[in-house]
Amino acid sequence: MTPTRKLAALPCGRRSKWVVLALWLVLLMVTGPLAGKLMGAEDNQASSWLPGNAESTVVLTEQRAFQPVDTAQAVVVYQRPGGITPADKAEAARDAAAFATAPHVLGRVIGPVVSADGQAMQTIVPVDIGTNGWNDLKPAVDSLRQTAAANSQGMTIHVAGPAGVGADQAKAFAGIDSSLLAATVSVVIILLLLTYRSPVLWMLPLISAAGALTVSQAVIYLLAKHAGLTVNAQSAGILIVLVLGAGTDYALLLTARYREELRRHADRHEAMAFALHRAGPAILASSATVVASMLCLLIAEMNSTSGLGPVCAIGVLVALAAMLTLLPALLVIMGRWVFWPVKPAYGTPEPTKTGRWAHIGAWIGGRPRKVWVGTALALAACCVGLVSLDANGLSTAGTFTGKPDSVVGQQVLEQHFPGGTGAPLTVISTAGGADAVRAAAQTTPGVAGTSVPVTHGGQALFQATLADPPDTQAAKDTVDRVRAAVHAVPDADAKVGGNTAVILDAGRAAGNDNRAIIPLVLGVVLLILAVLLRAITAPLVLIATVVLSYAAALGISAFFFANAFHFQGEDNAFPLFVFVFLVALGIDYNIFLMTRVREESAHHGTHQGAIAGLSATGGVITSAGLILASTFAVLGTLPVVGLAEIGFAVALGVLIDTLIVRSVLVTALTMDLDRHMWWPGRLSRRSTPVRPELSRQL
Repeated sequence: MTPTRKLAALPCGRRSKWVVLALWLVLLMVTGPLAGKLMGAEDNQASSWLPGNAESTVVLTEQRAFQPVDTAQAVVVYQRPGGITPADKAEAARDAAAFATAPHVLGRVIGPVVSADGQAMQTIVPVDIGTNGWNDLKPAVDSLRQTAAANSQGMTIHVAGPAGVGADQAKAFAGIDSSLLAATVSVVIILLLLTYRSPVLWMLPLISAAGALTVSQAVIYLLAKHAGLTVNAQSAGILIVLVLGAGTDYALLLTARYREELRRHADRHEAMAFALHRAGPAILASSATVVASMLCLLIAEMNSTSGLGPVCAIGVLVALAAMLTLLPALLVIMGRWVFWPVKPAYGTPEPTKTGRWAHIGAWIGGRPRKVWVGTALALAACCVGLVSLDANGLSTAGTFTGKPDSVVGQQVLEQHFPGGTGAPLTVISTAGGADAVRAAAQTTPGVAGTSVPVTHGGQALFQATLADPPDTQAAKDTVDRVRAAVHAVPDADAKVGGNTAVILDAGRAAGNDNRAIIPLVLGVVLLILAVLLRAITAPLVLIATVVLSYAAALGISAFFFANAFHFQGEDNAFPLFVFVFLVALGIDYNIFLMTRVREESAHHGTHQGAIAGLSATGGVITSAGLILASTFAVLGTLPVVGLAEIGFAVALGVLIDTLIVRSVLVTALTMDLDRHMWWPGRLSRRSTPVRPELSRQL
């Protein structure tokens, strides 16, 4: 037995299978309590999302010298269309006094201030952000809302500003882990039942995937607690979907190959050893592609993006370990009966050789060039929707699928006060240059007013209110003008931050990440494919098809976002996240297919090898694609536009890649290029004639 065969046999030996199971049980008992602590280790502070070296991030850090505890401004908005009455003013003043004594309020409460039209009032309340970001904002803002609403006297009251938005974001993400887990597990169970048509078999992949999720969450918690790994609500939510989706994919591929080998071997231990030996390289290459792609995110400027990379990489590595050790042990322990009611008996014919996918492969084999050209043109036509793609970021209102209280409050503010009220710019400079910096900011077009500078430790800080709403392009342009003006003040070392500056810096950092990471991911995936397939032509073809699939998915998604869902646009990170997930996960299915095609091509030639490879893998890859697409589609149920868009686009892209690109386009290209697909490998120098009867099969 070769060394690789011996290694493959370890998880499924007659004795070693029990050792593997015992080790996993001990591991789960140790890591289970730690996994439950991951949510408590999430860092949802603004700095965990922002580009680390951006000017707005530096301001966030330096302003702590003026107030050691981070605060966010809550703007309590009172409105009476008939006009604010003296009684209304008195009530708002009593509210302001109550706000000032609340334990979560730090700093001076400003207001109430009546609008110029006399129909609204605002009170600005600095709220303690706490150590958990928006999770601490939610109870604080809820308390403000309750206090203001207690004696509203017919006024409509809202809490807007950064604190109000943060609290509503916390509400949108509340229970994301548990709700995503429940929804994803339900989808996986249903699809596994439909795939296996067995009342028992579906449990084993799900148990293995759940074990992988538990261990990965525990590892990530430890790294977040003791090694400085940044985890936020977004990465924790995506981790659940990715581990369950990718883990189930690996389980499906291995189980299908095991079932195939059970028909060839009387001993189930030997059958699993062969299954691991033959399917293992494809699963390893697939996971390596995902892990390498995720680790490419480490070079991102955006902290939220760079933190997502290692979180997802750890999840996929643990899922790989579970599916190559725990799942084989469980399958062998359970025996053939686990496939009931359709048990794969020794010596019975393999049904995939004459199944639906064999007929589809034979049909494509009769006209491969027409098929791939027509398919490529259809996908190219879907790319037209890219003209409506608007990945310049979302406004405050655009980040929610609904219309929470903070969004309504912001709209009221914009009707009655300067647009930037409640979300001013923060300017920090040397104390000696403060007056000149303030004068430069005050005279900048788009600035409605500035506060009096305060000083501490040789530095000065003041705020500048914008004339335009803080998340508009006009406000972003004002930030650039203010920065240019204050940077020009000699020896002032002025810096501009604040909510609008954060939005501007995040958008620019996301653009830089797109330009740096997308080519890097393509290069890494190309290298892995070249090593796996021992060719150059095949990797280039596969990369081209996945990029075409990505562009088509983005085009269709952009059309639906604009015309069906009426989203305002796309988040800055949307193109990059969708690209990384689709290329990393989409290439998986091509790896599953092409490793089998290469194996068959060595015996039957590339043309027949493509038919045989599609016949053997078509069903399992389609099932895997449907499960992965469904798990990502669960993200679309969240009330957060950014995650809903990622979920929709990745789910659509996986379906396109599974049902069209892999099964039709790649198969047809492989048949048309024939042995040249493997250039310059040895298979490219072998020519095996195609049996005419195969190409005529329907």
